[in-house]
Amino acid sequence: MQNVSQKLISSHLISGAMKPGNEIGLKIDQVLLQDATGTLVMLELEAFNLNSIKPEIAVQYVDHNLLQTDYKNMDDHIFLQSAAARFGYWFSRSGNGISHVVHMERFGKPGKTLLGSDSHTPAGGGIGMLAIGTGGLDVALASAGEPYFVRMPKIMGIKLTGKLPDWVSAKDMVLEMLRRYDVTGGRGYILEYYGPGLKSLSAWDRHVITNMGTELGATTSVFPSDEITREFLRQEGREDQWIKLEADEGASYDHNVEINLSELEPLIALPSSPGNVVPVKEVSGLKVAQVVIGSSANPGLRDFWIVSQIVKGRAVSPNLSFDVNPSSRQVLENLMEMSALGPLISAGARLHQSGCMGCIGMGQAPATNTISLRTMPRNFPGRSGTLDDQVYLCSPETAAASALTEKITDPRELETLLNITYPKWDEPTQIKISKQMLIAPNGASTELIKGPNIKTLPDFEELSDELEIPILLKMGDDISTDGILKAGTDVLPLRSNIPEISKYTYYAIDQSFYDRAIQNQKKYKGFCVIAGENYAQGSSREHAALAPRYLGQKFVIAKSYARIGWQNLINFGMIPFEFKNAADWDKLEQGDVLRIEDLRRAIKNRDSVTATLVGKDIGIPLTYNISERQVEIILKGGVINYVKQK
Repeated sequence: MQNVSQKLISSHLISGAMKPGNEIGLKIDQVLLQDATGTLVMLELEAFNLNSIKPEIAVQYVDHNLLQTDYKNMDDHIFLQSAAARFGYWFSRSGNGISHVVHMERFGKPGKTLLGSDSHTPAGGGIGMLAIGTGGLDVALASAGEPYFVRMPKIMGIKLTGKLPDWVSAKDMVLEMLRRYDVTGGRGYILEYYGPGLKSLSAWDRHVITNMGTELGATTSVFPSDEITREFLRQEGREDQWIKLEADEGASYDHNVEINLSELEPLIALPSSPGNVVPVKEVSGLKVAQVVIGSSANPGLRDFWIVSQIVKGRAVSPNLSFDVNPSSRQVLENLMEMSALGPLISAGARLHQSGCMGCIGMGQAPATNTISLRTMPRNFPGRSGTLDDQVYLCSPETAAASALTEKITDPRELETLLNITYPKWDEPTQIKISKQMLIAPNGASTELIKGPNIKTLPDFEELSDELEIPILLKMGDDISTDGILKAGTDVLPLRSNIPEISKYTYYAIDQSFYDRAIQNQKKYKGFCVIAGENYAQGSSREHAALAPRYLGQKFVIAKSYARIGWQNLINFGMIPFEFKNAADWDKLEQGDVLRIEDLRRAIKNRDSVTATLVGKDIGIPLTYNISERQVEIILKGGVINYVKQK
């Protein structure tokens, strides 16, 4: 007897045993790239000398860097379109929509595996896929037909009962999971949802929940493929691609949770972590300066429609910026067909492009010392583009209510405050399908078109046998990839230029870091950093490993790691050391020099390693848990060297 997750894994298993913690290799059916990470993937495919890709479906989306403030983004878009044609990817043009949304509309299939160079790729699990986000190098390898290697997760079974009350939606359900388990509670797990409560959750509701399973640190999240899934595919004109995929009767889970949807209330994540969740009523009354609707975390037609009906015939305050980001061109066209766009615009909404936009700090930065309410998945410090931001995460209902009152408002209060009845949404049987901004692969041999900002990937040397390097930065818990390499309009256009983007390494934590790293090169052959728990949570962007590596980072010592960040370090030849004794973090200070001897032999044999604190005669025992395959990758200085030699 198997649950859904086990069925998906066993049907794609190439190597390894399905025992939690073991490295397994999976066959990948589909791959997904977005422009902020896809440029590196295409350069990596060029470095592999690849002629054509192997998965059934591969799509390059342009959804992150849509602002054309100078030539860089547009140059990259042209490069990506040429690379998509060169290697055999579908190409989703700028403005067509967020990758996860368009992929679910057009390409997602129950029972298939999907690997994406975006951490919110698990959104595909909402229609019964095994969808995993990872670093670009892993996706490049999968594009070349290689298995995807990951540690076999445990399976957390989440039984849903009841039905969501009025004014409460799927975002509140996943915020409840974050309230219970915070940003690390899902690490090492697949979150699988089942139970009678599923009947009331649409495919897009499920997308919301699987999307933000990433914020719990989960490997992925999975729903069964049932009649709800079938109805979604029928709506998209793809019913013939439906298969039934449900857990066997009596299937078990490694950990069990139960949530009664009927008992949920409106929730909100406070600054500056998705796990900092409280009921909306606890913070109601705080003045709001910005409300942003739309993202991969609330992308469905219903999510925009319900906001339009709540604000219909009313206007938001002139002191508040009301921003609407349609999640896809198809959603935008259907909002027009349903006469739901007019009420938003009449209420004062600023209509933006279909894409990620403010979620990744590409525009829509809030004002200093003001509150921004967003229906987005993340609120890490400074991610919005404002270093001292105050970003709250909430449902569309809470966002709409707060836009009308100019303060954080429990949406249930609208019935008495403004005499608004909860709008009742009926899932349409037919919608308008939008395909005109998708370019199919045509098998043409195309030259890569590279603008002046697109640079060849740097070469890296093999692992040294002896290291004597300083600790250039000491950090605490929950350091995100936004902290390691900031997002935003000044940084993301440099994604294909490693020398330039490296200038922003650890900028959000220490603005002097780049200058100190350059000075360090005059005295030492590298450096390391240390951190607390959950290092490199958040985005899958491998720039957060590649840029530090380019500046000379040799390894990280942390108490623990987020999964994708841990994999990206290995892929670029850096050792993800962990403190054997967590208390040793307190013994090390920024500026201390560590010495490690006989390192290659130790790594090759997976022996214990001790770092000696130079001048203080203190030994720091270190651990690391890597597979034999990863040993070879680290010894050779990273995956690119490994593949070339292989």
